[in-house]
Amino acid sequence: MARRRERRVEPSQERRKERVGTATREDKFSDSDASDRKLISIFVVFFIVIPAISVLVYSIKNGSGTKRFEPVVTERGLIKTDISYQEILAENLKIPENASQRHYDYPVLAYITPWNSRGYEIANRFSSKFTHLSPVWYDLKSKSKGFVASQGSSLVLDGRHNADKGWLSELRMKGDALVLPRVVLEAFPTKLLKKKKQRDKAIDLIVTECKEMDYDGIVLESWSRWAAYGVLHDPDMRNMALKFIKQLGYALHSVRSARNPEQKLQLVYVIGPPHSEKLQQHDFGPEDLQSLSDAVDGFSLMTYDFSGPNNPGPNAPIQWIRFTLQLLLGPPGNNAQSLAPKIFLGINFYGNDFVLSGGSGGAAVIGRDYLSLLEKHRPLIQWEKNSGEHFFVYSDDNNVRHAVFYPSLMSIYLRLEEARSWGTGISIWEIGQGLDFFFGLL
Repeated sequence: MARRRERRVEPSQERRKERVGTATREDKFSDSDASDRKLISIFVVFFIVIPAISVLVYSIKNGSGTKRFEPVVTERGLIKTDISYQEILAENLKIPENASQRHYDYPVLAYITPWNSRGYEIANRFSSKFTHLSPVWYDLKSKSKGFVASQGSSLVLDGRHNADKGWLSELRMKGDALVLPRVVLEAFPTKLLKKKKQRDKAIDLIVTECKEMDYDGIVLESWSRWAAYGVLHDPDMRNMALKFIKQLGYALHSVRSARNPEQKLQLVYVIGPPHSEKLQQHDFGPEDLQSLSDAVDGFSLMTYDFSGPNNPGPNAPIQWIRFTLQLLLGPPGNNAQSLAPKIFLGINFYGNDFVLSGGSGGAAVIGRDYLSLLEKHRPLIQWEKNSGEHFFVYSDDNNVRHAVFYPSLMSIYLRLEEARSWGTGISIWEIGQGLDFFFGLL
């Protein structure tokens, strides 16, 4: 099975309880269909009931002058809560229509992973659907003892071997999407943030790589790792962290794109959702958003991975997404609202297969796995209203019960409409894991 996004820092058990309650596994999933529907509600009891999920919400948005959203899948009546496994399998066999026409008129950032080559193919086929593409290629690391230090440096930017120049050339002939490889900052944060030479070296490595490879900038991921190291709990170190991000952003902005001299290199920064109702010291909040707004061109918000093997449930409850945006951007009229266009709201194109009996566990599910499960088990696909997600329950060859949550046209549609209502872009993790007909919505 292809890898999915690396696991983030797990919220504490107490925080998980605040969000989803403490019902037992057997209480959550019973044998009857009625109980199966009831069990998922337990996961999202913290978030109450979705107000206005569906076309009504969208029709209200249209009244304020928003561009009409009419992809082919809408016209064919495929965006619905009552869907069967047969419909999904049949739709998957069809050739996607209007592969070059965009329907979502805000920015779309798509991640591509080298361990799932299908993402490269999807990026080429649907290149006009995306404004930003981020291949997951680089890590900025502290050099180990095995490296020979160069000019006193202790950093290395690892990952050029992942870069596919042939794919880049083909992609750029097909569309205008910006290519911003992801760089994960794995270097020891205390040394990096405290020492000016280290900061300058890190920035020089990144800017030089962008110049030499003709990139349009980078997507930087560091916040979750800094939180894991305890850096963000120290006010002084936290300020140094913000200062470093700003310094990197301004350095990138000082360089013109080789492909488009009118455009500066861009910085998109990855941020995680809060893990409790009240922002903690290590959480990325509204003040951070404001502080970085001039130096950072976009913020990739990871609104997925809400549930895990120890607390199986929906991947990204719609009310949790809305709560996260409210916490980050504040109420309407708040100054941070003006920064909504810089947010790339995270949408998962993967799912999860959770074990419900005979022990705990689970694994990521990508498109081909999902289709295989549908073909083998022919399950009843159910709609969980509170989370706004489809799921099904099945028993494997050892009679162990599982629950599978995987995106559907309806669940993706709701999240696109939520993003549209806030005026944000979207980010997709990751495009090689979805089904082809998902892209008809974009």
